[in-house]
Amino acid sequence: MSLTSADRVEINELVSRYNQAIDSGNGPVWASTFTQDGTFHSASGQAAGTDELSDFASGFTEKMPGTRHWVNNLVIDGDESEAQLCCYLNLMRGGDVLASLTYNDTLVKQDGAWKFKSRAVS
Repeated sequence: MSLTSADRVEINELVSRYNQAIDSGNGPVWASTFTQDGTFHSASGQAAGTDELSDFASGFTEKMPGTRHWVNNLVIDGDESEAQLCCYLNLMRGGDVLASLTYNDTLVKQDGAWKFKSRAVS
């Protein structure tokens, strides 16, 4: 079975929670958007598992104060238990675009909730 409209809305909300959590330096909330063994890969660092993910996000606002993640052009494909997400990321500070990047993600539905299994920034 393919993704439902409700799945797509929940995945969009997951992306929003992720963005707001890392922009505010809320490591525990950011880590909660991933599975317990979830992974994150980017040029600025890598993290695997809840503790590393939480530490990574908690330190983000110190490294990049005032930065905001803006995503668009989300393309989501999958079924009721796993999905692939590709979207664009503009990393902003004030009115300036610091970087224009792409997320490539694998998501899984665990206990009725969508989570990132892996998230890679390129």
